[in-house]
Amino acid sequence: MGLALVAAILFIAIFAPFLAPYDPNKLDVINRLAGPSAEHWLGTDQLGRDLLSRHIYGTQVAMTVALSVIALALLIGMALGILSAYVPGPVERLILIAFDSFSSFPSVILAMAAVAVLGSSMPMLIIVIATSLVPHFGRVARAQVLSVMNEPFVEAERVFGASQLRILVFHIVPNILAPLIVIASLDIPIVIAIEASLSFLGLGLRPPLASWGGLLQDGYQNMSKALLPVLISSAALAIATLAFTMFGEALRNAIDPRSARRPD
Repeated sequence: MGLALVAAILFIAIFAPFLAPYDPNKLDVINRLAGPSAEHWLGTDQLGRDLLSRHIYGTQVAMTVALSVIALALLIGMALGILSAYVPGPVERLILIAFDSFSSFPSVILAMAAVAVLGSSMPMLIIVIATSLVPHFGRVARAQVLSVMNEPFVEAERVFGASQLRILVFHIVPNILAPLIVIASLDIPIVIAIEASLSFLGLGLRPPLASWGGLLQDGYQNMSKALLPVLISSAALAIATLAFTMFGEALRNAIDPRSARRPD
């Protein structure tokens, strides 16, 4: 079920321009906060914009941010984790100190502080959230590298004169990717929640860009007049979070069946 929901969410995100019945920023001041109708299936917001269209585009925004953040955090974290395992000494200590420093703050608090100072454009938001997740990927990558480096097949490669680069490319990286991909899939709901929280608080993506957090904020401000916008935005966030959590758990169990039998 998780896979089916994720596939549906990604389909909506990719084909948003074809699925949305209206321009998400088209105003209709005569029909502000209107309920569901044949013209507007989910009603309209406080500016008369079609809620279905805005939530469809909000799906695209959420997936763009989430997948970009995860890809960036995974690549940087993996690179730093490998470097800290391969280069002991001052470089290793410096990287671990950086991991400890960033890990000492909750991701959402770190992101809030950084966005307040640096701005909240989409590229900046992606960089800020990704930076807060790098230590998570880096520590796992480092632990996996140290484990794989002591495996008999790696020792055999060294005996036969394989270079460090060959061992890294053909043995280390392929063997550490699986746990990192599982972590990435489980972190996507976290990124969605962080982005939505920042946008809800006015620190994330700015209007008129459709963001689930921004849509939730708009609905909350007009909740006394119309409750449906809040319910739709909350449902979108809940479904996406549940879908990627289920998908991540299924992927983890598929890669490591023993994890399904271990208590959390």
